[in-house]
Amino acid sequence: MGKEMRLDKLLAEVGVGTRSQIKDMAKKGRIRVNGAAEKKTDRKVNPEQDEITIDHLPVVYAETEYYMLNKPQGVVSATEDSIHKTVLDLLKNGPDSPVRTDLFPVGRLDLDTEGLLLITNDGELAHNLLSPKRHVDKRYYAKVEGELPLDAAEQFGKGITLLDGTRTMAARLEILEEYGTEESPGAEIVLTIHEGKFHQVKRMFEALGCKVAFLKRLSMGSLMLDESLSPGEFRRLSREEVEALRGLGESRE
Repeated sequence: MGKEMRLDKLLAEVGVGTRSQIKDMAKKGRIRVNGAAEKKTDRKVNPEQDEITIDHLPVVYAETEYYMLNKPQGVVSATEDSIHKTVLDLLKNGPDSPVRTDLFPVGRLDLDTEGLLLITNDGELAHNLLSPKRHVDKRYYAKVEGELPLDAAEQFGKGITLLDGTRTMAARLEILEEYGTEESPGAEIVLTIHEGKFHQVKRMFEALGCKVAFLKRLSMGSLMLDESLSPGEFRRLSREEVEALRGLGESRE
């Protein structure tokens, strides 16, 4: 059985309007609870048991929501931005768009980085996934310009000292392919890190004299990017995906 909450709080959380706007809707008879017009917006309702409608359209309430976004380049990992489109702007269009207004991205991907981004309003889960103590794996695919040292995988395995002297945790480097010419070498790699320092992947390769030309996050913990999602597309997480992420956090206690 779900918990009871104020009607105006419920409607505000799903983005119907401000509390004053909701009160005005109630005065005009637009809000109904179990078929009866409701004038008192401070009354308690149970979102799992009571049928709530506005202008005869049902109000869908979810206490927590979870979305996987394939973040494209040129979009910022923020809730609002005065210059660039945000990842939340991308979630506004589609048949599976969120009902809540308090969503946020879990961590950040750089403006020019693509790939997996989890968006939710579950603060506890977000904290567990981002906490340095949890050592949650984050896998990236990258195209790197420059010649990788012969012992690059070994260096990553011991931890890289960044150009500013910061020491990173041990990481796992897989070299998929090396290409290019002697004058202009490059490589495709997959890198698994367990922390999330500012621009960390790019700075780790810079410390080895290389440059990341393309970066895409493939996974975060148990959550893997759905390759059927084109850049800019999103979907809700399945119950199994959410439970796996929660279990990951619990197992690190």
